[in-house]
Amino acid sequence: MKSWRQALRDGAVSGSVASVLSTAALSAYGEQEDGTPYGPTNAISHWFWGRRATQRDGPSMRYTALGYAIHHASSTFWAVIYEKWLGEHAEQKSLVPAFAGGTAIAGLACFVDYTLTPRRLRPGFEQRLPRRSLFVVYAAFGLGLALRGMVASEESRMESPRRHCIPAGRP
Repeated sequence: MKSWRQALRDGAVSGSVASVLSTAALSAYGEQEDGTPYGPTNAISHWFWGRRATQRDGPSMRYTALGYAIHHASSTFWAVIYEKWLGEHAEQKSLVPAFAGGTAIAGLACFVDYTLTPRRLRPGFEQRLPRRSLFVVYAAFGLGLALRGMVASEESRMESPRRHCIPAGRP
């Protein structure tokens, strides 16, 4: 099992990937279902701006940037949990456990978001999108969690063995 320090490092990357993929899904379904790619991300900023954020259609620093920042931070939180307990499966190229782990963490995040979290602190994009779209958003998030390890695994196999032979203290 990874140390918390390594899980934090890896979680910053896998959280970013998961955040970008799930935001792309939010934007695509926002455009398709709600007529605006920005509405679902804007709605996340309802934590600070209340109902106005859920009704904002266009891009803005106030709503869109803050909504994305909240989403990104949340994605990174869940990614650290994934990396701590399940991230090694992806690094070992164990596809089924890696993606099952990503799915499990995405499912846990969804459960916490909509069952344990007070309404005021829920993601907010559910106010702009139907449930079927939310399923795809969380699925994209789960996929993103596993991708970092899969890519890291490929890079480490392609690394030059000479890199490991350099004495300590020399570049």
